[in-house]
Amino acid sequence: MDHHLPFLISDLALILAAAAITTLIFKKLKQPLVLGYIIAGLLVGPEVKLLPTVMDQASIKTWAEIGVIFLLFSLGLEFSFKKLMRVGGAASITAFVEIIVIVTAGFLVGRMMGWKTIDCIFLGGMLASSSTTIIIRAFEEMGVKTQQFARIVFGVLIVEDIVVILILVLLPTIAISQQFHGAELAFTVVRLLFFLSLWFLAGIFLLPTFLKQARTLLDDETLLILSIGMCMGMVVLATQVGFSAELGAFIMGSIFAETTKAEKIEHILKGVKDLFAAIFFVSIGMMINLNAIWEYRVPVLIITLVTIFGKFFSTTIGALLSGQPLKQSVQVGMSMAQIGEFAFIIATLGLTLGVTSDFLFPVAVGVSAITTFTTPYMIKFSEPLYQQLNRILPARLLRGINKYSSNTQNMQATSEWKAVLKAYASIVTVNAIVVIAIVILSSQFLLPFLESEMENKTYSRLITLILTSGVALPFLWAMAAKRPRSWAYKELWVNKRYNRGPLLVVEGTRLILALLLVGFLFDRMLSSRNAILVALPVIIIALVLFRRRIQLFYNRIERRFLQNLNARETAAAADARFSNTESELTPWDAHLAEYQIHPLATYVGWDLEHLAWREKYGINIALIERGEKLIYAPGRHDRLYPQDKISIIGTDEQLNKFRPIIESVEEVSEQESTNGDKIVLQKLIVDEYNLLKGQTIRSSGIRERTHGLVVGIERDGQRLLNPESTVQLEWNDVIWIVGNRKLIQGLAKIPKS
Repeated sequence: MDHHLPFLISDLALILAAAAITTLIFKKLKQPLVLGYIIAGLLVGPEVKLLPTVMDQASIKTWAEIGVIFLLFSLGLEFSFKKLMRVGGAASITAFVEIIVIVTAGFLVGRMMGWKTIDCIFLGGMLASSSTTIIIRAFEEMGVKTQQFARIVFGVLIVEDIVVILILVLLPTIAISQQFHGAELAFTVVRLLFFLSLWFLAGIFLLPTFLKQARTLLDDETLLILSIGMCMGMVVLATQVGFSAELGAFIMGSIFAETTKAEKIEHILKGVKDLFAAIFFVSIGMMINLNAIWEYRVPVLIITLVTIFGKFFSTTIGALLSGQPLKQSVQVGMSMAQIGEFAFIIATLGLTLGVTSDFLFPVAVGVSAITTFTTPYMIKFSEPLYQQLNRILPARLLRGINKYSSNTQNMQATSEWKAVLKAYASIVTVNAIVVIAIVILSSQFLLPFLESEMENKTYSRLITLILTSGVALPFLWAMAAKRPRSWAYKELWVNKRYNRGPLLVVEGTRLILALLLVGFLFDRMLSSRNAILVALPVIIIALVLFRRRIQLFYNRIERRFLQNLNARETAAAADARFSNTESELTPWDAHLAEYQIHPLATYVGWDLEHLAWREKYGINIALIERGEKLIYAPGRHDRLYPQDKISIIGTDEQLNKFRPIIESVEEVSEQESTNGDKIVLQKLIVDEYNLLKGQTIRSSGIRERTHGLVVGIERDGQRLLNPESTVQLEWNDVIWIVGNRKLIQGLAKIPKS
């Protein structure tokens, strides 16, 4: 009997055994596991002859491709498009400045070393992202995860992820043509944005509804199979329309991220993701050529220096331009100085397409290994570097940076016109995408089917036109007539008559766009001008006669979509669980951090007056969560009990000084703020709308109306932290409040009396 074991099974046994041993060693050394996997791949690869070698490398590469798919699917689960919208201008500006500078620097350095153009392009793409895994691990080990600069870093990483996904889509187009075609690249970007939006809209409308209907059938096993199946289905769909498998996996993950099952899927998928990710990174290690790394040691060193110093300077400058203080900008810059896991994916893509030189991959591995080891030291020395800069930079320059930072952050976030134009753009864009998708699907599938079944081509086209128009009418109506549900729109229309002219221009513009879409519909369905002249009045008459029914139908669709989009937050609110929010990035060092009271802590049972933490450490307790009970802005007689969760406001220095007190017992957990709909640190400017001028903090009722606490006031360039309740408010005071986001926003929108 033949007991021969397939090479794939023996190879997997070898890979996983090597990975297990190296990860244990790297865990002991407190080094990133990714490097352990890569070294395991090197040991079982063809470079090292002392150990057994993987035989069936082709099958391992296939498994590695599956690993990339799971990595991107998991990244999508953590990503969420709404999280991207909450990143804020500071992180976005910082990320774009950093990406533009470092990609350009990578390309130019490659050209200076005499590399091919395509190698230089891929090198720039490899340098575009930093390592989320390495940064988070370093932050956790150094205890800086709750500091203000860390929140900016997390926002920059989110923007980097979406930009690198775009790079992954564009690189094959550039690689195939071997040259830049501006029009072709622009079309690719537009097509990508169209499909991204379409998949997101369709996914949010359909997937949460399906999960809700099938919730009684979805145990862990069926949910795992369903999520993986839908991920693979989106991978196939993405490749069919000309995009990468990685993009399809990322999109499906981001759609699941908006559902109530996101955390559960992430949990049950973790083991599968870790398995295939290990195989992927081990396969990366198997591709390492030590001779090539040594041969190209000079380019490795040069690109390492470009990565460290280029990312530090570009990120620091970006943070300064976004309005961050010098200290936070330096800390952000020092944290981002490495390349991430996407560098391996981009380098592998170049090899798969056969367009990059063989040396590019080992160069990427060498740079990644060096910058991984330097990252913790960069973060550690960021504050000493800031202190040194603070001493050597001219005082005039430092004052200018501080003034620019303060003025930038004190600008009103949203004007009335900005809010209205944003609402109009959302209405027009979303409905235009839906109408275009309906027309394309009808012309590609419904029309060919009817033409094959009917002899008269004119009739088949007319039937297709009627059916397509019927489905598209609600969205055409929304494009042409739906009014923004915005308080800003009402303010502009009712209170300021000179705004009505521009508003009518906006209304006319979107009506023209709706008519152009109707023309697009006719052009795809009818070839006869006479038929168009007949069909156009029919559609207009239908819009007029059935306007009310069309509006009601559209409102039902919109309501369902919004319910699905906000299902995760709604479920969280129903659970009455508190998690503090990633607050708006501000020039204040004061921010929120959450701690849990250990049952054996010495201060358990003491009231806040006796603890006197505010007087000793300068911090404020903004909220106590005790089971289902929430105590907003607790008073001096409130006590702390075991397992209470407390939300504390303070500066980085104050929190660092206070941390040993709250963490004096082991296993006290500290969590990063994640939810945007509960407690926030948010500003409010005293103006004619909120009627706060002349009132004291106590008489204003801010505490009662926002379930919050006034923790700071900015006035004429001066800052007052933790002001007394008797302080009187003046025009243009910037009040910093820790409280309920919606209640604070409601306070800011009180109309004139």
